[in-house]
Amino acid sequence: MAVLIVLESENGELKSSSGELLSYGKALASFMETDAFALSMNCSVQNSIEKYGVQKVIEVHSEHLQSFNAKNYADCVAEVSQKLNCDIIVVSSSTNSKYMSGILAQKLEAAYTNNIVDLPLEKKPFTVKRSVYSNKAFAHTQMNATVKILGLTKNSFGQNVDHAATEIESFELTANIASSALEIKGQDTLEGQISIADADVVVSGGRGLKGPDNWKMIEDLADVLGAAMACSKPVSDMGWRPHSEHVGQTGKPVASNLYIAIGISGAIQHLAGVSSSKVKVVINTDPEAPFVKAADYAVIGDAFEVVPQLIEKLKAFKIQNG
Repeated sequence: MAVLIVLESENGELKSSSGELLSYGKALASFMETDAFALSMNCSVQNSIEKYGVQKVIEVHSEHLQSFNAKNYADCVAEVSQKLNCDIIVVSSSTNSKYMSGILAQKLEAAYTNNIVDLPLEKKPFTVKRSVYSNKAFAHTQMNATVKILGLTKNSFGQNVDHAATEIESFELTANIASSALEIKGQDTLEGQISIADADVVVSGGRGLKGPDNWKMIEDLADVLGAAMACSKPVSDMGWRPHSEHVGQTGKPVASNLYIAIGISGAIQHLAGVSSSKVKVVINTDPEAPFVKAADYAVIGDAFEVVPQLIEKLKAFKIQNG
């Protein structure tokens, strides 16, 4: 029995979610009194994860894992987990992990539970705490299968430093993972922009900006904060911004450390999609807007006056503090 932590990477670099996954997996292994291993696919981790105290990292390199393919990834995780005798598999809450985990659960005859926010409440029966109803409540769920796949909610556990020597081992797959009905011919990616899914800070704009010509203000604020840019559904529907930036329950979920909403009133679907963010700041002229009541901090004022001043103050702060 052991815990396998499935790490995600992009362009050969571990994603920012890896630190939290490793911290959770290590703590879970300690709770279960067993070993913790990590799996890296087409990414050389070298010594970048030693501070999390995982005993061994399995590196798998294959041309069939260059681009995400749910079946190929599931085949890889299944073979490694069976080789290491892992009956608990920890994955992230990303869209890719959700696609993969359903196939993996079927392949291993495992139980898969997503939206997990803490260590198990009990070992027997194995009971986990998970968020439900768009983070408005928690459910205690029993997992009775021998193999269990746990989908960890981003920013729910945090990162814990636990320095220890980590062994890195290469693994050669024996399964024929090339026999997929889906073939990826190529990918188009945006250069020079921070991904919403991986961003620690997200700056989002709504209809209060009055038009696409005013979006330079959002870009400038995102630039000074090193943030990803996002928008509300009406903004993407009107064509002001690409649909890839639409966040909320009907768009991309956001679980950043800081979420800044500018000119967004806060429809139920939008609030549900960003509720996992640790700190929510809203800039709005309407003190009765739903987002004002849901935010941790609210600035009641005209965004065209507030945001430029905020940008200048942040620039001055960065100069003074190096």
